Amino acid sequence: MLFDTELERDGFQQRTVVRHQGQAQSRTTDRVVEEMPVALVFNGVSQAVMMATPRDLEAFALGFALSEGVVDHRDDIYDLVLRESGDGAEVELTISQQAFMRLKERRRTLAGRSGCGVCGVESLAQLDLRPPRIAAPALEHAPAPAVARAASELTQHQSLMHATGGVHAAAWCRPDGGIVHVFEDVGRHNALDKLIGHLARQGEDMGRGFVFLSSRASYELVRKAARMHIPMLATISAPSTLAIDIAERAGLVLVSFCREDGCVQYA
Repeated sequence: MLFDTELERDGFQQRTVVRHQGQAQSRTTDRVVEEMPVALVFNGVSQAVMMATPRDLEAFALGFALSEGVVDHRDDIYDLVLRESGDGAEVELTISQQAFMRLKERRRTLAGRSGCGVCGVESLAQLDLRPPRIAAPALEHAPAPAVARAASELTQHQSLMHATGGVHAAAWCRPDGGIVHVFEDVGRHNALDKLIGHLARQGEDMGRGFVFLSSRASYELVRKAARMHIPMLATISAPSTLAIDIAERAGLVLVSFCREDGCVQYA
């Protein structure tokens, strides 16, 4: 798999602002997280436009292709080219003919936003709400101590959050909760896709760890994790009922309201 990465940014811009404090005001600058449309193009056909932070976009495209079932394996992607295009960016992926034919048959276009991962599906059947059971074995550590460690370590890895105050983080954790990788994005789904893409590029076994997210647990996040056979998903905020249902169907451990002093296990 080849990569031609022509676009990489810090993920934020300096903008002039007027800061009000009590009766006083002053003109200064502030770091603001970048958000731009990113088109994902498969074999010359644009299939999705997502609003994302223009950082780690090659990992994002790879993770999206895997977590959305566009391809089954990273080896199904033959080439990936990243280009700036007007006010946005394009990631052009060359995928196997078998994967492309399946994608065409699905006739699915994802018109994405930073807060939504399934806009544009054509029918309820395409939501894929009944995933197969994940193949990964149960983690060797109990959820609560591992989650407590991940919660205590996450903030020190959130450089873009510290700079802007406006992004989500997706962390890959060892079974004991030690954080190994963190990716950030204005969208929680994008952050998870960036993490999945990075793990796939590194050839890491996604069954031997868990994901910790600085967000709520929506069904799309659980579905992505289940598709990658990740055994546990932990989130800072609440889950939805559908997220719990999908986690139970897939045999995935779902833990939310994660803090250093406790958590709630829903599945």
